[in-house]
Amino acid sequence: MNKLLLSTALSLLITAPAFAAGTHGGGHGDDGHGDMHKEMAIGMPGKAEAVDRTIDVIMRETDDGEMIFEPAEFDIKKGETIRFNVVNKGEIEHEFVIDTMEGNAEHKEAMAKMDMEHDDPNSVRLDSGMEGEVIWTFANEGSFEFACLIPGHYESGMHGPITVEQSEEAPAAPAVYSTGKIKKVDAKGKKVTIIHGPLENLDMPSMTMVFKADEALITKMKEGQDIEFVADRVKGKLTVIAMK
Repeated sequence: MNKLLLSTALSLLITAPAFAAGTHGGGHGDDGHGDMHKEMAIGMPGKAEAVDRTIDVIMRETDDGEMIFEPAEFDIKKGETIRFNVVNKGEIEHEFVIDTMEGNAEHKEAMAKMDMEHDDPNSVRLDSGMEGEVIWTFANEGSFEFACLIPGHYESGMHGPITVEQSEEAPAAPAVYSTGKIKKVDAKGKKVTIIHGPLENLDMPSMTMVFKADEALITKMKEGQDIEFVADRVKGKLTVIAMK
């Protein structure tokens, strides 16, 4: 009899459906995030040793019942790695989440349906008086958003824009030189005919073409001369802008 009972119990354990425990009690888990350590539209988790600057962020409530972030907006350069040093100076729990506006809207809706917390590298949730950080590399230009997605907090004012733009100090792309031989020089018309190889920067094949050139370059050109040059469109005209 004992053997029969044991055999029956084992059979039930093997055939019974397995139920996986959800993670919404302490994190999103598999709720559409995918692998958040890969690049998102807003960028990717950054490394502490690569931080370019730190932004201090305060979360709190106001006397008139609003809930706010200080500062109220962020301007960031594409490629920057930012450490957000987040402090909750309010009386209740708040969180700091960075994402697209659409992404935040989806997560806010999901949080309104069940008790859940973010446990992702683009967010931090803090009790009153606590502090934490988010380190993030902003790999893409665009308009994004930071927010607190705890039910009711977004509606009370806890959200703001993140603008990511190309750095004005971004290095210029290196000039792409092409090879060619000068067939004809028209000094008066400031034109030169060149038998040239592919112009990679203009996506043009090898051919013989007439280019404009300024007086300083024209004086350096001679028929039959082998040259390396850079061509580009200037006011709609193919123009030699550099030569060596």
